[in-house]
Amino acid sequence: MSRYRIDYSRYDESSVPKRPSKHGTRPRTKDRPAHEDAITGRVTTVDRGRYTIYLAAQRKTKKTPGTKARYITAMRAREMRNTSIVPGDLVDLVGDTSGEEGTLARIVRLQPRETVLRRSADDTDAYERVVVANADTLIIVVAAANPEPRTGFIDRAMVAAFDAGITPVLCITKTDLADPTELIAHYNHLDLEIFTIGPLNPDSDDVSPILRPADLDALQERLAGHISALIGPSGVGKSTLLNALTGADRAVGHVNVVTGRGRHTSSSALGIPLNQAGTSMLIDTPGIRSFGMGLVDPDTVVAAFEDLAEAIANCPRGCTHTADSPGCALDAWVAAGHAGEAGPQRLASLRRLLTNRLETDDFE
Repeated sequence: MSRYRIDYSRYDESSVPKRPSKHGTRPRTKDRPAHEDAITGRVTTVDRGRYTIYLAAQRKTKKTPGTKARYITAMRAREMRNTSIVPGDLVDLVGDTSGEEGTLARIVRLQPRETVLRRSADDTDAYERVVVANADTLIIVVAAANPEPRTGFIDRAMVAAFDAGITPVLCITKTDLADPTELIAHYNHLDLEIFTIGPLNPDSDDVSPILRPADLDALQERLAGHISALIGPSGVGKSTLLNALTGADRAVGHVNVVTGRGRHTSSSALGIPLNQAGTSMLIDTPGIRSFGMGLVDPDTVVAAFEDLAEAIANCPRGCTHTADSPGCALDAWVAAGHAGEAGPQRLASLRRLLTNRLETDDFE
């Protein structure tokens, strides 16, 4: 038995030494920094968790020295790790925003989006993918030939634009290969702006031809002051058009002579400012072969067909507006010529969308 006795009565729980926490010694708090010094930029592209962001030029004032327009690389802050960020988004940034090589800023806030262009892989897909944010103009690009234009795709893109509150514009390329008059006539009765783009030298075999300056000038004037997205199937010349409009060097491809489909040359969306202030931007999206409308409300689909939408006021209650729907007023509306010469084709396209056929079956 020890000759020394320890008097434990003078100890209590506070006397027990505390082990250092493996998570650090800073007290936990739900309060986050306000980041009042954050600056705002627009996302131009996303690549494996890194975001390229364009910061517009700032004029010199009495309080600020002014800055030049520049691109910076950023990653999401910890509190933003579950937030989806896409080209066109406006984000708030802190950290090193100098844009110098090797620097990395942090995205701390996503500003509210004005518009969101979405699509699903097909009409049965329950998951929608955000393609572009904050665009106010959707340039639907199709070729007059090689590959052949598909009105089903154009109609789907117009429905998506209508659903997102974005103004659609139709741009027909490769007009040297085929006369686009018939395609233009198909949409002539709609309030739809249509631009045609052809090469300066129709006999050239260049993969990336020089486009007619007059055609480009007309389209550039339309894009001024807008955030615009280019969308269309592979091989229609989106990247060639982007290069001509912006001076970029986006890779271009060709169309497979067997399948008649284009090869994917753009694997990610890329936004390029059209002015120093960043108020005009053109966003090129990857070529797509499907544009599903799985989560678009059927009433929105009908409303997007402005030449047909007025007729459904005379439809019986509960009408599905499909071909087998009894008493549907759309048939009489089209037969009376209210939807123009292309009315039967437009009605057929609408009903294909309403019956939720797969996208690959709707490229007609």
